[in-house]
Amino acid sequence: MRIIILVISLFFGIQLSAQKNCGFSTDVKDSIGTYRETKGYLMHEKVFGGKSTYIFFTLANEDGTPFLKVQKIEKSANFISANCFDQQSKVYIQLLNGKIITLVYGGEETCGNLVRQPNESLASRVITGNFLFLKGSIEDLKSSPIWQIRIRYATETIDFAIKKELVSELMNETFTPETYFTNYLHCIAD
Repeated sequence: MRIIILVISLFFGIQLSAQKNCGFSTDVKDSIGTYRETKGYLMHEKVFGGKSTYIFFTLANEDGTPFLKVQKIEKSANFISANCFDQQSKVYIQLLNGKIITLVYGGEETCGNLVRQPNESLASRVITGNFLFLKGSIEDLKSSPIWQIRIRYATETIDFAIKKELVSELMNETFTPETYFTNYLHCIAD
């Protein structure tokens, strides 16, 4: 009997240790509804030739509807072309097990903002969009690490290879984007 209890305890201990603490940046529950949002998580970073590109993911849940907030930040001294989200925009996530998960854009058309700081040569372009999970996709995302992300903008599609471990030059931290969903989806979808 003790062996059975030990095996069950070890199994649940391993399951719980795989999931990370949520660390919400927003957690509101009032008479209007509920809204929870995890902290932004760096999924991709590319710094090359005076230009840098960053992709951040945030998981959120508004009144029981889970979604993924995608933010792309580009910095450069040269012109930065706009990538826009429209009703045809999607995020495709290819898992290591071969499955491809599709998330659909759930907002108004936007091309983000161009920000130029006074007395600085760099400009930044920031675009943020909310993408909805399709039925059954959350279970698939919880079960397998990520291999690649494809973002379909209004005028082009861009692929981002996902690393097992990402040491950020910008934030001077280490991230594990490959296991982002397996570690954090429990925060917004049980």
